[in-house]
Formats: sequence, C-alpha cells, structure tokens
Amino acid sequence: MIKGIIFDFDGLIFDTETHQYHLLQELFTEHSCELPLELWQKEIGTHTDFSPFVYLEEQAKRKLDLKILETAFQENFLRKLELEKERPGVKDYLDTAKSLGLKIGLASSSNYDWVSKHLKRLGLFDYFDCIKTSDDVEKVKPDPALYIEAARCLELQPNECIAFEDSAHGAQAAKTAGLNVVIFPNEVTNAMQFCDVDYRFDSMMTMPLADLISKYK
Repeated sequence: MIKGIIFDFDGLIFDTETHQYHLLQELFTEHSCELPLELWQKEIGTHTDFSPFVYLEEQAKRKLDLKILETAFQENFLRKLELEKERPGVKDYLDTAKSLGLKIGLASSSNYDWVSKHLKRLGLFDYFDCIKTSDDVEKVKPDPALYIEAARCLELQPNECIAFEDSAHGAQAAKTAGLNVVIFPNEVTNAMQFCDVDYRFDSMMTMPLADLISKYK
C-alpha cells in the first residue's frame, strides 16, 4: 500500500535543468563552441567534477576569464529562474496527496538552501513533511542514500513510497533504495536511458495522482 510520495526537485518540481542547458548553449555559441546534450546529461541529477566553463575553454582553445564567465552566467541563470513557476501538475499532485493523507517528502542532490529558497518562492515549502538534500548524505544520486533517508524520515518503508523523478541518476537512486519509481522527464532528460521504472509520463497533468496511486493497489 502506498503511504507516501517523494519528489526530486531540480527538473521535476522546478525545471532548472532546461534553463541551465539553454543558457550554457548560448554561452558556448557565443564562443563558436558546442556543449553536447549527451555530455551534459551525465551531470544532471548528480554531482561530478565536470565544469562546463573549463570545458568551454578547452573547446575554444584559448584562455578565458572563467571567473567572470561563471559569475555572469549564474546571475543570468538566477534571473531566469525568478520568473519561472513549478512544472504543470505539481501543485495538483501536492494538493491531492494532502487530501489522500499521504506523507510527502523530497530528495534532492542540491543543497538545502537552494531547494528551500525556491520552494518558498513558489509557495510549496509547507507541503513537505520531510526534505533531504546533499547536506544530509555523503553521496548524492545515483547513490540510494537520499531516498533511504527520505523514506526513513517519513517513517515509511521504501516500498510504501513512490519516487517521482526526471533524471536517470535519480531514477536509479530510487530504484536501488527499493522505492516504486515514476518518471516525468523534461526537455533535457527526455532522451536519457532510464533503468526499469514503473511508469513514464510527459507531465503530471497526464496522470492524476489518485489514478496513479490506484495502479499500486
């Protein structure tokens, strides 16, 4: 029986990932270079040592002021995000979960300040019974620790929870942790190779939460 749902954040609740990639593409184009989507997808939903700015310098084959580039990029990125809303259907899922008496958690490879700031701006913070971020674990996704900790925080067994994800790293983390997994890819994660998941939908608008929960009975 499903007793809780656990959301990813970036790319699922709030599509930071598509904006980030588009802005990086613009930056690379300005320098007559390209950032392949296949390369960038390896960075989505996890943390690595890869720097798109160092990669840009390597592709441009000339010295760039990386500090200025990165600062300008981050300022532009944050301005874009301030205008954005949650992905379609997210609030409907949260409202339905509350009405059904489900516990609601969040498991993100980002840090708590980033997640909480945007949730509060979107008016979604108070929906969550538990939020686990990179601040709470030694390893982020695809390691299962975030989902294990989120389920434990909700006082539920992993198989009593559904994880909602948009990335391959996130789906693998949830699957390894023993959760049921439903994916809602975004523009930049749509072509990723996902592990075996229960269901895949383009948007939360496609499948109402109550109907989805009924599939697990």
